[in-house]
Amino acid sequence: MSDLKTTPLTELHESLGAKMVPFAGYSMPVQYPLGIMKEHTHTREKAGLFDVSHMGEFHVSGADSARFLDQLLVNSVSTKAVGKAVYSPMCAEDGGVVDDLIVYRTAEDAFLVCVNASNIEKDFNWFVRQAESWALDVTIENHSENYALLAVQGPKAEAILQSAGFESVTSLRRFEHVKSKFRKGEVRICRTGYTGEDGFEIYVSPESAEDLIRLLMEKGGALGMQLCGLGCRDSLRLESGYPLYGHELSDQITPLEAGLGWTVKLQKEDFVGKEALKRQQEEGIQRKVVHFVLEGRRIAREGSEVIDVDGKTVGKVLSGTLSPMLGSPIGSALIRTETEDDPLFVDLRGNRSALKLKKPPLHLVNVEH
Repeated sequence: MSDLKTTPLTELHESLGAKMVPFAGYSMPVQYPLGIMKEHTHTREKAGLFDVSHMGEFHVSGADSARFLDQLLVNSVSTKAVGKAVYSPMCAEDGGVVDDLIVYRTAEDAFLVCVNASNIEKDFNWFVRQAESWALDVTIENHSENYALLAVQGPKAEAILQSAGFESVTSLRRFEHVKSKFRKGEVRICRTGYTGEDGFEIYVSPESAEDLIRLLMEKGGALGMQLCGLGCRDSLRLESGYPLYGHELSDQITPLEAGLGWTVKLQKEDFVGKEALKRQQEEGIQRKVVHFVLEGRRIAREGSEVIDVDGKTVGKVLSGTLSPMLGSPIGSALIRTETEDDPLFVDLRGNRSALKLKKPPLHLVNVEH
């Protein structure tokens, strides 16, 4: 018998012909009969509907909750008003990343925190341990089983939610959220996402998840929306240059090395990892995450060595896939900073292929490094 967890929508996915795979301890749809390539292009050109209910959700509340999150995360939380959200890595003392997450301020002294599915238990223990050590007035609760999470992403996303009766989305700006009535309960709609397109993530109760996804399928179908799996979610985020924990971010890769220096608020009084990150910035960042495009059709897989013109190893590939929009392989790599202006290559089964470094989003015309 499988030990994989399921989401409230697993049976629906299976009935619609989804290919289910293990992911972060869950049985998740990797693709539907339409296929990954078409699901990807539908999201870029119209809209994609994703079940991401495997993500974890914590409630953080109490008089010191904002202060607690400011000390825990590299980004600033206490400066955000109710109805705002913030993306932030969460670091250990050495600057390595424990996880990256999104925090939604739901009240002056209450926050909803969304964490990666593979890190739910680790993150919760980390939150609790830090709260206990700081002796703050804060309560941390794991509500991951009390939420389902849907994402509608793409240029038609707003029109789809409007057609489904969620008129309040028109007033939302990026990284804002609002509660809205649905059936006999409420949902929280957030203008956030992980595809590089405009879109929304909707937190809903497990009991109402199927009703909501069927409504979105009905209204969105007329506007060209398609159900999408995790396969195209990965290619979409990589085209857009978004990090995936365990790849472009990890306990061995700091936010500064990952190109997320804009999230690191060193002017804050204190936070976990501040001294290590401050020291790294002052001494100079020796490694950095870059993104690239390859010619041909061969994909540079995770772990492949990046070499210079003399064949010396100067880095490694972190992620690689085929870009449906370019029709070319793309990827990310961690390289020595001083080599980024040099000719770089990856060995693909004995064939040396040149890395063409590009600034994300990779699928749009942009300036090379």
